[in-house]
Formats: sequence, structure tokens, C-alpha cells
Amino acid sequence: MEELGGGAEEKRMKMKVMVAIDDSDGSLYALKWVLENLFNVMTSMEDATSSENEGMVFLVHVEPTFQNYVHAIGPAAFYPASVVVDSVKKAQQEKSVAILSKALQMCKDKLVKAESVILNRDPREMICQAAEQMQVDLLIMGSRGLGTIKRAFLGSVSDYCAHHAKAPILIVKPQEEQHKSHS
Repeated sequence: MEELGGGAEEKRMKMKVMVAIDDSDGSLYALKWVLENLFNVMTSMEDATSSENEGMVFLVHVEPTFQNYVHAIGPAAFYPASVVVDSVKKAQQEKSVAILSKALQMCKDKLVKAESVILNRDPREMICQAAEQMQVDLLIMGSRGLGTIKRAFLGSVSDYCAHHAKAPILIVKPQEEQHKSHS
């Protein structure tokens, strides 16, 4: 029995997980949960810097594809100037970098090795593809806590990934939902 426990701890230490990060509180809470519950063993180890004992967190942020809409104004059509489009794309990139910088700092504070990547297109598909390509042991996502009706109309990235990702997936529910269910 002791061997099983030791082996599980060793595997946990070497685990590669991917955390999907966006600008929601739910995704940062999911990352915090991962750092406190999956990687906390590393900080108590004397040799936490040894690459043999390190786990790895891949932080993935997906920017939605920028839509360049045509706006009809009377008989004429208006196309946003390329300066406007470039400005919006630049702002989107800056926001993505800020989101990932915060997440990377959270990992650094817990002495967990992390890498980040920014992808473009549909978040649902890109997260599933990235998890497969990176060959992660576990995909972790936050839940925004959409109600049944909103989830039916808007769709849920975590719901899509739960059904389509090839890696095991853990969806971390928001803190307030956990308190409600225990009351």
C-alpha cells in the first residue's frame, strides 16, 4: 500500500496540466485551486527546483477572432478603417498579455513552473486542440456559473471541452456556488 501512495505523489509532482485562462474570475480561481491542491506538495519539498520533481502548468488564453464588420449607413456601407482594426487588435493583445502575466505571477509565487500561450479563433476548439497537442495529463477550466437557460443559448466553453477534449478534464466551480451547495 505504501508504494501506491508514493507513486501517486510522484506522479502528481510530475503532472502536466493545462489551465484555460480568460478575463473571468472563474478561470483565475481555477488556477488558484490547481496551485493549492495539485502543486502544493512541491513547495514543501526541499528540492522543489529539481526538474525531475517539477510538475508543469500550461496557461492557455484564446483570443476570439476579431470580426471586421461592415456597417450599412443609408445607401452606403462603412468599413472600419485599418487604423481602427489595428487599434482594436492591439488592445486585445495587450489585454491577453496582462491576463497571462497575472496568471504566470501566481504560478511563480507558488514555485510552479509555467508556460503560457495565446491562441486565436474559437476558444472551445482551440482549448481542446491545445490539450491534445501538448499531451497534458489534465485539462482544468473555471466555470462562469451560467444558468441553464444562458448555457443553452450561449453555450459553455467548459461544457464543450468536457465532451470533446481527449484529456481528462476538471471544471472548478466558482467559490460562491460551493458555499451555496453546503448551506
